[in-house]
Parts: sequence; structure tokens; C-alpha cells
Amino acid sequence: MERIVILTGAGISRESGLDTFRDEGGIWSQVRLEDVCTPEGFERNPAMVDDFYNRRRLELKNVTPNAAHSALAELEKAYGENRDDAFLLVTQNIDDLHERAGSRNVVHMHGELLRLRCLACGVTPKWEGPCTRETPCPECEQKALRPDVVWFGEMPLHMERIMQAIDMCDTFVAIGTSATVYPAAGFAEQAADHAHTVELNLVPSGNAQLFDEVSYGPATQVVPRFVRDRLAAQA
Repeated sequence: MERIVILTGAGISRESGLDTFRDEGGIWSQVRLEDVCTPEGFERNPAMVDDFYNRRRLELKNVTPNAAHSALAELEKAYGENRDDAFLLVTQNIDDLHERAGSRNVVHMHGELLRLRCLACGVTPKWEGPCTRETPCPECEQKALRPDVVWFGEMPLHMERIMQAIDMCDTFVAIGTSATVYPAAGFAEQAADHAHTVELNLVPSGNAQLFDEVSYGPATQVVPRFVRDRLAAQA
């Protein structure tokens, strides 16, 4: 059975109504990343960071998965949901749209918006409402909660599992990612020497030359088309 690894970035959620980070009008044109997405920013002004992520959780409630998310869930079912080694969806996104679309083998390398992390006891509870400096941890009751997301300067999560899956995959697909942030920007190069590599993006990424197959356009068009072609070839 073929092994496939999918990498998704902010571009796949854009058509659901979530802002990307680096595009014109994106999140980094509205706030300074140094203020809300670094450990130093959290130390300087934790209330500002809380407010930023509270607003993003509220925004997430008002959007739904799009056709690209649904197509990847369909592809996963075809690969067999009970075979963890056959299909892995690695996302740089902190939203839960892949899960809501039906995907199960999902790894959030940059954490999850709908989780908090307690700096006192280490638990990562699911969390959909607001969080402030006065919010106690549901486990230890200490007021030491932060967003369970990876900030600049912090190590992405689940890297051992991700790297092993890429080393063993037969196909690597990058969707909606700018290929400018490492380590994710290096995944295509890691896969290129042994796997068929595919880029599905709105425009060519910074390492588009590494891919064997490319398709450019809105994610809701290029991803379902790729999945249809892939399933038809396996039929």
C-alpha cells in the first residue's frame, strides 16, 4: 500500500474565511507577530496575547471546512483510517477544520487553537471559550494557562513522527503553504530523493522547483481535482 504524507498551510483554510498570515491584508499586517506570537511578547503583555487568541477562537466558530478539507478526508478514507502508516496529514494550521471535515490522522505541528497549556502542571485541555490571566487550570487550579500553540522561537511539535513518515512515504503533497518557514519548508527537499512530490497552491511557493507535479489555483478547486484523479488512478 502506498504511503502518503500531506502537508497543509494557511492557504487551505483561506477560502473558509480564515486570514492567512503573510498575504496582503493577512494577520501580520494587522498585529506585530513579536507582540502576540513569541514567548517574549507573552511575558511582556500576556493580556494582549490572551485577547488575540480569544478573538481567533471566536472567529473559528463562525467558519466551516471547505471542499479542500473534505477532499482530504475522503482521500484518507480511501487509504484506510486504521492504517496510521499509510496516510498522515501534517498541518501547520492551528484551526480544527481538518478534523471537522472528517480527517483523523492529523498532526498539528504548530499546536491547536482550541487547546490551552498549563505552565504549572503541563496539561493541555481542550478549550473553546475565552481565557484570561484569572482563568484557573482545570487540573491544578493555578492561573498559569497559555495558548497551546508554537510561537516563533519554539520547537514545532511531533517532529520525530513527522520526519519518520516523510522518510517512509511514497508521495508527498504540499498544499497552501508558502515554503518560507522551517522546518516545514524543508519537508519537500527531504522527500524529493525518494518520493513523488506534489505542490497544490494558489501560486508557486518558494521551493516550487522541488516538485515533480504542480497545480495552481484556489484550494477548493485544485485539491478536490487532485483527489479525484488519485482515486480514479487507484480504482
